[in-house]
Amino acid sequence: MKSLRIAGIGVTAVAAFALAACGTDSGSSSSSAPAPASSAPMSSADSGVSNGMTTNADVFGPACSQLPQGNSPGSLDSMGPQPVASAASTNPLLTKLVAAVKATNLVDTLNSQQAITVFAPADPAFNALGDAKFNELAQNPDQLAPILQYHVVGKRYDAKGLAAAGTVTSLNTAGGPLKIEGSGDTMTVNGAKILCGNIPTKNATVFVIDKVLTPGTNKN
Repeated sequence: MKSLRIAGIGVTAVAAFALAACGTDSGSSSSSAPAPASSAPMSSADSGVSNGMTTNADVFGPACSQLPQGNSPGSLDSMGPQPVASAASTNPLLTKLVAAVKATNLVDTLNSQQAITVFAPADPAFNALGDAKFNELAQNPDQLAPILQYHVVGKRYDAKGLAAAGTVTSLNTAGGPLKIEGSGDTMTVNGAKILCGNIPTKNATVFVIDKVLTPGTNKN
């Protein structure tokens, strides 16, 4: 995937996607400012449960059954009260993403955000890149950070809100818009299928997807 070799896009990468934090949530030593909440009033069509917030009852998708049950680490009950980076570090679907975020040192940055949406590639999505490409990116944070940043939206959406919006803008604004098509079990993000959506965490709504999104492929 040649387009994955993106040059760093400047200081915005610092506020990048820290998704899937490494398991060591070391507190918020980073002082990055939280993503600003939209000042525009939300309509009932895109407000979801409460400004994009969801509950366990809203979760959907074929891979949700792979999550641990009850209060076990990685379960919905366990992840819900945690900030998204800490929550994702226990999610068994996201171990490759955890490694990628670990390499970019963005755990505290993501945990400090107030209301975001995260499109989280599942392990098979990273496996599709091949070990050599994954290791190359992990060793080059300046290339990896803009890719990860493209998977985070600086506003919290649930699935209904995404469907109503049609397109959303990631933190990597240079990467172009994210196009939302379909709804519910048929929803896609730039063609990537939702494997488990509407996952609630303390500061983010998470959608596990089946592809690594490529900045610059949907600019029209």
